[in-house]
Amino acid sequence: MQKLTPFLISSLLIFGVAACDNASKTSESAPNNPNEAPPSPTVQTTQASQKDAQSKVRRDQLNSDIRAREQRNNTTGGDAQRATGDLASEVRSKLEANIPKGQLTVDASKDGIVTVGGTVNNQQELAKIETLAKQIKGVKTVVVKATVTPPKQ
Repeated sequence: MQKLTPFLISSLLIFGVAACDNASKTSESAPNNPNEAPPSPTVQTTQASQKDAQSKVRRDQLNSDIRAREQRNNTTGGDAQRATGDLASEVRSKLEANIPKGQLTVDASKDGIVTVGGTVNNQQELAKIETLAKQIKGVKTVVVKATVTPPKQ
């Protein structure tokens, strides 16, 4: 039993670190890391992402998520110091709702720097990323590593 307890505790700690290291993704086909070279999305992937993001239920979920996090941060006075997971999640929700055809991955750091990687279908969507991300309280700088990659047939 004396050897089992430290093993279980260290296993939980390792699992916790691994679980907290995931970047937020706007779609299942988005790269796992904003620094990864994104693959070209297929037309079917793009249409599926758009259909999901534009459904009323999903848009309501995204907006509700953003409102709930903003209310929590306003209540706790956390406007200046946001958790990186909250920041990445809110930016991901904002991008998913407004750029439904994109396959984007969002990562955030403690100092308000948000990195967005992945693909979008056109230059207009790429130009929206920084503006949308900066609408979230706590975002100070946006690094856009996303590329324009039209869907392949």
